[in-house]
Amino acid sequence: MTATPVLQSYVAGRWVGREAAQQLRSAVNGKPVASTHADKLDFAEAVRHARKVGVPNLLKLDFQQRAERLKALAKYLAERKETLYAISAHTGATRTDSWIDIEGGSGTLFAYAGVGGNDLPSGNVLHEGPAIPLGKTGAFAGTHILVPRGGVAVHINAFNFPVWGLLEKFAPSFLAGMPCIGKPATSTSYLTEAAVRLMVESGLLPEGSLQLVIGSTGDLLDQLDGSDVVTFTGSADTAAKLRVHPNLVRHAIPFNAEADSLNMAVLAPDVTPEDEEFDLFAKEVAREMTVKAGQKCTAIRRAIVPRQYVDEVARRIKARLAKTVVGDPALEDVRMGALASLDQKQDVAARVKALLEKAELVHGERDGFAPRGDGVAEGGFFAPTLLLAKNPLADDAVHDIEAFGPVSTLMAYDGLDDALVLAAKGKGSLVGTLVTKDPAIAAGFVPAAAATHGRILVLDREAAKESTGHGSPLPQLKHGGPGRAGGGEELGGLRAVRHYLQRAAVQGSPTMLAAVTGEHVRGAKVRESEVHPFRRHFEDLQVGDSLLTHRRTVGEADIVNFGGISGDYFYMHFDEVAAKDSPFGKRIAHGYFVLSAAAGLFVSPAPGPVLANYGLDTLRFVKPVGIGDTIQARLTAKRKIDRNRKDAKGVGQGVVAWDVEVTNQHGELVASYDILTLVAKRG
Repeated sequence: MTATPVLQSYVAGRWVGREAAQQLRSAVNGKPVASTHADKLDFAEAVRHARKVGVPNLLKLDFQQRAERLKALAKYLAERKETLYAISAHTGATRTDSWIDIEGGSGTLFAYAGVGGNDLPSGNVLHEGPAIPLGKTGAFAGTHILVPRGGVAVHINAFNFPVWGLLEKFAPSFLAGMPCIGKPATSTSYLTEAAVRLMVESGLLPEGSLQLVIGSTGDLLDQLDGSDVVTFTGSADTAAKLRVHPNLVRHAIPFNAEADSLNMAVLAPDVTPEDEEFDLFAKEVAREMTVKAGQKCTAIRRAIVPRQYVDEVARRIKARLAKTVVGDPALEDVRMGALASLDQKQDVAARVKALLEKAELVHGERDGFAPRGDGVAEGGFFAPTLLLAKNPLADDAVHDIEAFGPVSTLMAYDGLDDALVLAAKGKGSLVGTLVTKDPAIAAGFVPAAAATHGRILVLDREAAKESTGHGSPLPQLKHGGPGRAGGGEELGGLRAVRHYLQRAAVQGSPTMLAAVTGEHVRGAKVRESEVHPFRRHFEDLQVGDSLLTHRRTVGEADIVNFGGISGDYFYMHFDEVAAKDSPFGKRIAHGYFVLSAAAGLFVSPAPGPVLANYGLDTLRFVKPVGIGDTIQARLTAKRKIDRNRKDAKGVGQGVVAWDVEVTNQHGELVASYDILTLVAKRG
């Protein structure tokens, strides 16, 4: 008999674990897959290693360079995904289930690589501008910066997504320059360990940036201080205990929880059985019951439908469940696998039993449940189970007890106000879905439901063509919910990165703020020279390099000609009588003429390092420009971002944001904006 492998923790740059401890079994057939290790870990050493080795190594790279590492790591894992798929089958996941976990994980790395590449600067200071004048003359101002915390992020994950659960937390913390210690749930930790081995073997991780704990966290949380962060995904009960851990409270350590929630889906009263949306509702509920065998924190637990349609909704969901083939994911026709463990199966069974004290069974094990495959009798298979709440407004249990498996409960309502009451009885949820055809219903329902839900999907036939579904957290959008759902936030693009950075307010002269933020701040000292800033290569440009242009007086011919070219004959530009009655009291130039004229003042027309202008940000027309006014522009290098990219010819490029101020003959600001350009490197 071959001994099962002993899983190892990765701590302080080495793999630890030789002695077998807890045996972990396949969710499919109950056979041993691996064992946790009995070797004790030195958590003080792990935290020290993260601080003394991980932090300096991460901060040798800037935001942009860490984003490049994430992108390379995503590619590395994607190329080796089949290794993880083979192991994932032991968790009871089908190929589709595993795709969400494995390729969803690498996809999240790609997404955060994009966040870093597009939204973060070169350097390790993120400016949250603009700067705010704090005095009368502009000599004193204030702004906000975000900087790496210098601590460690401890990520404690649930069993249902062993790969994605680690990576969706790792990606933003890595991008923020914060090393992490990941602690997966024990029952499926063999898959997380395999993923971490690949990440370490890639050679892309700076030493100390990622550590892995298999088994208990011991006294890990006691080693932390105020520079650290703890995130948790799991049960609301465990989240509540961790939240009041004495050391976390003592040091005010940020704690982010994503807990279980009884998510809802509401079928609006405007949808009838003849509508496409009616089937969309039944399909969404059935899918959320069977994908990952219902083991998703975002699964639909409460299906809230108009009373007159309860029977028809039940019939359609039952029909879909009856066609769902359950069994060994290795079999080609299987569409739903097992729960992650036998313990999980027992837990779900106990919770269904409790729910049935006041609910009716609509579909379950009695309806021909027969998992397919060898040895499945020893696996964690559980029948898709649909219940009907007899009195959902009065029955608190159906809003409190979550069976974390392929289980959902139908609830009848008599009006949208009742539906909102039922939705809110979940006491805070990660996600809710409203299925409707009527924009007016959506406009009324969503803001009311948003108070108790972290995300809301409005589903109709139009959205269904591209919808990722009720239960799919996306890297671009916030994942988390209030109340029972934990009160935390994950994902959400740049929002998640900010969670791992420390925000500070900074006050001083504009020149000092520019030095601190690495960005030009209005009013700061600038550098002017005979060389036009557009003639400088990326490496030679410095933030603060500036050009004050010659002047141009705006004439009536300019307005007439621009109107003819653009087709913009708005009365403010052409009707002398009407313009006199306007707030400006006179004809004025087109705002976009002012923009174009300013470009004519500052652009250097000959070929040079500036390759392309690809956009404007923060455009404001501050004062009108009338006939006879004279404008002048100041162009200043505001921000540089080295994206470490080359064009087809192998020439390196960077992004430069230019601050543009257009003033009139009185020195008054008339237009203000940022220009974004690609600038070539000398090399």
